Amino acid sequence: MLSQRQQKILSLIEETSRVRVDDLAVRFATTPQTIRKDLQVLADLHRIVRFHGGATLVGGVEYAPPSEREGAGREAKRAIGAAVAARLPPAGAVFLNAGTTTAQAVRMLTGARQLRIIVDNVDLAAEMRVLPGVEAVVPSGAVRRSDGAILGAEAVDYLRQFRPDHAVIGAAAVAEDGGLLDFDLAEVQVCRAMIAHARHVILAVDSSKFRSTAPVRFGSLADVGTLVTDAGAPDWVAALCAEFDVELVAVPV
Repeated sequence: MLSQRQQKILSLIEETSRVRVDDLAVRFATTPQTIRKDLQVLADLHRIVRFHGGATLVGGVEYAPPSEREGAGREAKRAIGAAVAARLPPAGAVFLNAGTTTAQAVRMLTGARQLRIIVDNVDLAAEMRVLPGVEAVVPSGAVRRSDGAILGAEAVDYLRQFRPDHAVIGAAAVAEDGGLLDFDLAEVQVCRAMIAHARHVILAVDSSKFRSTAPVRFGSLADVGTLVTDAGAPDWVAALCAEFDVELVAVPV
């Protein structure tokens, strides 16, 4: 049975997604050692996952349905999309790892002339097909029924043929050590290929991703050239960007 303090800690983690040991020690007027014991109790019950200096909620095993993700943080995603679109050239080639935030970059494009976008999603490719100055290119592979994502070794091999100036990618979560996280092992193989073969990687995530978690690591913030997020990102994001020499663009919402 959980103590009253442990119940309050759990409620706080459920509310904020992640907590720091030192912050909890101040909040509950106790020692960090005591807080660590409380967190271990919750971890043993599989209610949370501990990391160095804190804890977070246990990650899910899959994305929420696309319709739910589209609605969450819509204004932030639109602002992020506009900032990403402004950084893309009017001509050339771009990898696009499709998601609800990265898709907004395509919808915000203006002034494209001969821009080839290699995208890993048939639904977004169909949407891009009518955009002036844009050529949509899709790899071969299996199409995931739930959201149109293109997966598999064929898709990875196809992407390796390109060396575009930019890759625009998303993530289900970004860890405090800079790890880029997602849910689907097959999907992250495609994303890894994009990161490995683009000259400049733009990570487009809303600030909720810094308070989320997911089970599969596919890269690091150190692999990224530019991070575009919203002003709600926690303070440690700016410090990590400075450490990894990543351009940080935090858009107002």
